[in-house]
Amino acid sequence: MSAPQSTSNASRDQTGLLGLREMSEALERWQADPASESHAELVASFGRVVSSSGLGGGHLHLDAPPLTEVELRVGRLADQGAETAGLRTYELRFGDRALATLQLDAPPAAVFSVDECARGLEIVIGSTWSRARAGQATDELAALDTATRGIAGVLDLDRVLQLITDRVRELAHAQYAALGTVDQDYGIERFITSGMTRTERERIGPTPHGHGLLGVIAHETHPVRVHDIGGDPRRYGFPPNHPDMHSLLGVPIGAKGRSIGRLYLTNKLPSGDFTEDDERLVEMFALHAGIAIENARLHEQVQRLAIVEERERIGRDLHDGIIQSIYAVGLSLEDVPDLMADEPEVARARVERAIDSLDQSIRDIRNFIFGLRPELLEQAGLVGGLAALADEFRVNSMVDVELDTEEAVTTDLPPDLIGELLSIAREALSNIARHSKATQGSVKVCIDEQIVSVIISDNGVGFDPARPRGAGHQGLVNMRARASSVGGRLDVQSEPGSGTRIIVEVPRREASAGVTDRGEE
Repeated sequence: MSAPQSTSNASRDQTGLLGLREMSEALERWQADPASESHAELVASFGRVVSSSGLGGGHLHLDAPPLTEVELRVGRLADQGAETAGLRTYELRFGDRALATLQLDAPPAAVFSVDECARGLEIVIGSTWSRARAGQATDELAALDTATRGIAGVLDLDRVLQLITDRVRELAHAQYAALGTVDQDYGIERFITSGMTRTERERIGPTPHGHGLLGVIAHETHPVRVHDIGGDPRRYGFPPNHPDMHSLLGVPIGAKGRSIGRLYLTNKLPSGDFTEDDERLVEMFALHAGIAIENARLHEQVQRLAIVEERERIGRDLHDGIIQSIYAVGLSLEDVPDLMADEPEVARARVERAIDSLDQSIRDIRNFIFGLRPELLEQAGLVGGLAALADEFRVNSMVDVELDTEEAVTTDLPPDLIGELLSIAREALSNIARHSKATQGSVKVCIDEQIVSVIISDNGVGFDPARPRGAGHQGLVNMRARASSVGGRLDVQSEPGSGTRIIVEVPRREASAGVTDRGEE
């Protein structure tokens, strides 16, 4: 501002600038509720400041986010722009930040009053902007913390890419967001979107190749902000069915000193351009996004290596154990045709031993296969885990078991809850195989808004649940303890000759880590 930075107390009293306090309060009310009533109060308070300074009129244009833009005009402004005509123009600032432009109409004799008025308005606006910016910074840090926590620890690459895209759209208040991972030639290899439905995304067509602005941003090492995509000469054009997009912010994602992708945000909400503050906030988020993506990729690589190592181990175990046993059985049967004519009893005994050996090999194969199941059960969820247990039970017993999941709504349960329910179901099925003498069994899953129920029943001989059990029979005790550990209960319904029904009910809890709304791409 070109006004002098200090004046006398007498000058302050003469100008009547105590009205600046009223102006400050009116400006705060306008920021809290930018409506017609608060705007009228702001115009009135601005008018009183101008008139108390003995000025003929004033025009103020405030444009300093996060403050709401506003234009105020009071009194009469000179038609001519020359200072000799009484019109003086100021740029009101806070440090190096331009906040507003101000024009005041004053007679030549009121030069000090007009400068004093401009300086007072600069202080009021600067103070209001500083408080608003401090509040915005606090909100931004809280939003950044929430966004980064939302992607931290997620090790599935597809899931973390979608989460990053969803979170950055919310963080920057953008209508649309996309994340493009790039190859060594900066071509877009994967393109994740947020803000449009799956149907809208499919109507647009194939993933973009990185032409136009997308390609420009892919090669840049610094953020890029564009006022209007349609008016930028670097644009390539949108395909049919593509939504309208105007303002754009592109920010690089890096990890370990190399570029791994870009964040694209379009259509700042509720309107306007993306700001330097948006750019700074998204840049900070991009640092965390790069770490999350790299961690997920490393986890994928480790899993692939683990699968390869597991395959090699399985191959060695099969070759050194089961395959050698089967090969030995084959050798023992080679001369059986000759023995059948000359020594039938020896041949019969040889065949019986071969059958016993093959039965043992089959048991070894079963144990080997189902020994690999714990990780599979954990990844499959409750319904998938129960299906795997039912398959295992059918293979290892003579009981036909049926799985009923019709009343199990789709949900994401926490791992500890799934683990305890699967352990209870395994123990119950084991009891059916060992003690029930049943020919049929069933496993039913019911999941509603509050309760998860698993019911295991059979048509076996049954028993008296009230009868004391021996020290070696701890199955029911263990199952009750497992149900209790997750806040549930276990009920046993049985009587001699009428089969058994085991009911376990636990409160439903949603998995808290990495849950996201997948209603949008």
